[in-house]
Amino acid sequence: MKFQRYRDIVIVVLALAVPFWFLRASMRDPRQQASGPDRIIVQVATPVQAAAATLARGVSNLWGDYVYLVDVKKDNASLASQNSRLRDRLVHLESLEAENKRLKRLLELKESIPDEVVSAVVIGKNTNDFFRVVRVTLDKSKNNVGKNLPVISPDGVVGTTIHAAAGDTVDVRLVADAGSGVDVIVERTGARGYASGTGDEHEYACSVQYVQRTDEVEIGDLMVTSGVGARFPKGIPVCSVTKVVKRDFGIYQQVTCTPTVDFSRLEEVLVVMSTKPDLTPPTDATAAPKK
Repeated sequence: MKFQRYRDIVIVVLALAVPFWFLRASMRDPRQQASGPDRIIVQVATPVQAAAATLARGVSNLWGDYVYLVDVKKDNASLASQNSRLRDRLVHLESLEAENKRLKRLLELKESIPDEVVSAVVIGKNTNDFFRVVRVTLDKSKNNVGKNLPVISPDGVVGTTIHAAAGDTVDVRLVADAGSGVDVIVERTGARGYASGTGDEHEYACSVQYVQRTDEVEIGDLMVTSGVGARFPKGIPVCSVTKVVKRDFGIYQQVTCTPTVDFSRLEEVLVVMSTKPDLTPPTDATAAPKK
């Protein structure tokens, strides 16, 4: 029991004396020479102080790095959110820009047509094995939307109206439909023909009939409306020649072309409000240009 009491007293004395001597040594005037006990205390305290300072710097650096990483994580999350909003905004602006370009081209086409035209928006498509048809809604209410009215777009001829489906909704037979027909000429040479859809279920294509074998037609030539026949405005692109077959016999050559309008991306069209469309295919006499 006495030993434990003396031990406790010694521990208390050391606990009070050691800090006192450390404090005394640290407050000593550096210009005075240290005494023996002070030198011993300094020698003992120096490694401890160095270790404590190193540990303190490590803890401080670790805490600073942790706080920095937390801030970086917050900044990254904020930047990611902002970047996502900017991407959405960019997509929206690109969509508006594309729409603006389409509507601008449509307006320019509308102003170039002397006849009355009504703009319309494509709302549906029916391109099965037998028909190539789109459904459009007119921007203005019209009571005289009849059959076979020309329908065009800035890229070229779309087709002709079939009938009013309901109200201002009208079905349009595409130029690639087998039942369509447009009187055309080769823009480069003036050679004349009659373009009608092939009705191919795998692609949009037209066959140009009544092109004389002696006429000059090459792959890549642009076929445009002649201004007669279906009463399409003159000079509207119809199709581009993709195949020409000339035989050593017969009057006509076989010409195949692809419509200039991409029907898979068709969104806005113009309906030319003609009253007397004529879709009668040209005869041999009318198809052949006079020499």
